[in-house]
Order: sequence, then C-alpha cells, then structure tokens
Amino acid sequence: MRKIIIIIVIIVILFAFFAERVGIFPETAEELTEQTPENASEEVLGEDPEQEAVEDPGDMFGEEFMLGNEVLMEKSFELIEGRQVGLVTNQSGVNSRGKSTIEVLKEKEGVELAALYAPEHGLDGTAAAGEYVESYEHEKYGIPVYSLYGQTRMPTEEMLEGIDLLLYDIQDIGARSYTYISTLNYCMIAAEKYDLPVVVLDRPNPLGGTLVEGPVMEERFISFVGVDILPKAHGMTVGELALYFNRNIGVDLTVVPMEGYDRGMIYQDTGLSWVQTSPNIPDLEAVFGYMVCGLGEDTGVVQAEDFKWIGGKGLDGEKYAEKLNASDLKGIKFIPEAKNDKGGARIKIIDYRELNPAKAGIYALTIAFKLGEFTVPESSDTNVMFDKIMGTDKMGQYLKEGLYPEEIMERFAPGIEEFKGKRREYLLDDYKP
Repeated sequence: MRKIIIIIVIIVILFAFFAERVGIFPETAEELTEQTPENASEEVLGEDPEQEAVEDPGDMFGEEFMLGNEVLMEKSFELIEGRQVGLVTNQSGVNSRGKSTIEVLKEKEGVELAALYAPEHGLDGTAAAGEYVESYEHEKYGIPVYSLYGQTRMPTEEMLEGIDLLLYDIQDIGARSYTYISTLNYCMIAAEKYDLPVVVLDRPNPLGGTLVEGPVMEERFISFVGVDILPKAHGMTVGELALYFNRNIGVDLTVVPMEGYDRGMIYQDTGLSWVQTSPNIPDLEAVFGYMVCGLGEDTGVVQAEDFKWIGGKGLDGEKYAEKLNASDLKGIKFIPEAKNDKGGARIKIIDYRELNPAKAGIYALTIAFKLGEFTVPESSDTNVMFDKIMGTDKMGQYLKEGLYPEEIMERFAPGIEEFKGKRREYLLDDYKP
C-alpha cells in the first residue's frame, strides 16, 4: 500500500510539472490576469473569446488594434527620428490609452517636438464654431502653438521655420464639412510649398469606411467647409483623404495606417473611448446625428442639443415625426418634441450600423420644407453657407421645386457612383473587410 501511495504521488508531481511546461496551467496569478481579456465582464469570462469577437469586435480591443500614432511609435519611429517635428493636433489626438500624442512625443528620446498647429476650436477643442483663435506659447512645454483658425488657416513660412516634418493626428467624424480635414488639406499645400514632408497618423472613420452618400461637391462651391470634390459622407479615413487630396497637391506624403482595422467597422467596434472633438460633438450620438440634423444652415430648419434634435418655427412636430418614421430610414426613430417656439423631433438612434446619416438628413430637411414655411438661401456673386455646406446649389433648387426626398436621392445617385469609382484608387489595402 505504501509503495502504491508513493507511486501515485510521483505521478501527480510529474503531471503537474509537464502541465506547467506545456502551458496547461498559468505559472502565476499575474499570468492568469494577463490571459483574461481586459474588458471581459464577470458574466463572459467563461465564454469562448473567439465567439465573442465575432459577435462584437469591440470587445476584442487590445493588442490587435493599433491607431496610427501607436504604429508610428512602436514600428515606424524611423519616419520622425532625429527630426524637428511640427504636430497638427488637438485634444482628440490621443492613443488608445488616452495619452496625447503631444505628451508621447515630448517624452520620447530621439525626436524633438518643436511646434504645435491647432485647427478650428483650438488646441483644447473648446472654442465655439467659427470663433477666432490666437496663437500663443504652450504653458507647459514652452513651444509655439500656432492657430490655423485665426489670422491664417494655412501654415505660413514663418510658422514652419525650423521644422523638418509636419505630423497630423486629429480625429475626424466622416463628414465633408467638418473642417479638420480642411486643415489637413491646407497643411499639405503649405508643406509642398515649403518643401516639407507630411506624415498622417491614421484614425478610424466613425461612420465606417463604406458609407458614401449625399451630394458631391461642385468646384464652384469649394470652401473651407468643403475643401475638395467629396460627397457629404465620404467613407474614408483621414489617411485615405490625405492620399486623395494629394492627387492635386503632390507633397511628400506618408500615411501610417492603423492595424486591426477594416472599413466595415464603425467607431464602436474599435473599443476606443470617444474624445469630444469639438463643443457640439461630445459623443458618438452627436457624430452620427451631425448630418441628420445639421443640413439646414440659414433655412430656418435648425438643430439643437448637439445634433440630437431638429425642427423650426411653425413646424408640427407630431406630423413631422410621423412622416419621417414612415419613410425608408433604417436605424433611426424620430420622437416629436417642441423646443421653445419651435416644433420638431428628437432623434433616437436604434442601430448605428444601419443608419445612413446623410440620407436621413436629406429626408429630415426635405420633409421639414414640405410641412413648414422655410426659405432656401440663394447664391449669387458670392456663395451662401447653405450651398457651401451642401457642396451644390442643386439641393436648394430641389427644395424650391418641391421634390420628394426619394427623388432628390435619385438625382444625387449618379454623382455618388462616379465618385466611388475615383475613390477606389485611394483606399488603403490594409483596411479591406
């Protein structure tokens, strides 16, 4: 009996030894923690992680997904090593852990962050839309912070003095009229003029990389709120937009792609936390509501509460919501709600993946005109903001003609298809679904 007990003990010891060597058991408590998904809840710890990834890619956020700024620092640092860097950024330029690219560069040996360039709303993103922002010296780092929404919207030769390279890291929201991509375009033009290379650190298009919708910009209406021939929803990342812009600019351009990203993903799939990009875009509901509620510039159809409400004076909110809810709009519902002296509707996003914000915005604006008494601003020798935002005066014409939203969508469809054909050349292969 004693021999049997000894043999059993030896077998157990040998089994434990080999189990540890081949990785059946973690060696330590710390190793066990590392093997647990970072964002796993108590309810899903026992589930198959691969199955969880299929159902919700956002739950697998971690080492598999990297922003362009993280790829730069970990795998492509040679692009900026030994350089005097000028960084175009704001509060949205952070890595997946929420640390700003400004801080990362200041702490990194082998590179010198020499100047900062801030877009509309300023370096901290708190200035109101259209508010003039002055240049100044950074309080902590003692380097210049040049405003690109003040005396100039394009870096001057003086602003670029001593700079070897321009680095761009700002989060976009996927809409042509959002001016951060205009700042990218202007910086590329300045860099080409003064013989500087540009490196764009890519970030996700929050609406996804497949949504291409709305009127396509016409040359006549190009402005700072519509800087190139793009539809209202372009379906491109900032890196892809830079490649597209560069067809007309010809600057020495490098795009540092993300890793673990494909164009079928919306922002929620990345696992990233949203950083308020501007005062009226505090959250993802505002990002998706921007084109739904924000197309009525100077018409009397207005947005409120960070693009979560749309309406106007004299509008019957009940009829308005009823008409919109009866339309072919997926992923969104409209709830009648009066606001002060205006009737209108609050938007409720049911499915972010199914929602087509540009289409919903055209429906919301057109139906408001059908039910209320609103005015179409008209361009003459100068272009009105409504046409600049739309990229065309055709939308105004269609509203005056009393066309229905589905008819307007049909009119814009050929331009969308033509743009899609041109767009393919500038899409990054890394992001195929």
